[in-house]
Amino acid sequence: MNIALWVVAGLLALLFIAAGVMKMIQPKEKLAASGLGWVEDFSPGAVKAIGAVDALGGLGLVLPAITGIAPVLVPLAAVGLALTMVGAVFVHARRKEYPVVAFNIVLLVLCVFVAWGRFGDYAF
Repeated sequence: MNIALWVVAGLLALLFIAAGVMKMIQPKEKLAASGLGWVEDFSPGAVKAIGAVDALGGLGLVLPAITGIAPVLVPLAAVGLALTMVGAVFVHARRKEYPVVAFNIVLLVLCVFVAWGRFGDYAF
């Protein structure tokens, strides 16, 4: 189970860090043109903030455990990213972007899995 938690956390970390960095460095208009239409509902600063939350949450999924510094932050990061995905589900559902809603629900479930495992029997 520990290996499964590491694999899921690692994959989530890669995904969230990449998505977060993309949101932070790309202009809002370029993000909208590349298929992220939801950015039109938010200010450029809010999009950058969402990107920062994604990237920092992704780092929080693995960095504390790898370094051994405050490993309790791993499940907290997973909970934070799960809450972010709840918000994403609502945003995309309101925009009727149902395939993206399904993807966000999968990410939500994976974040909850990591939080459950790292708060439970497989804590660091």
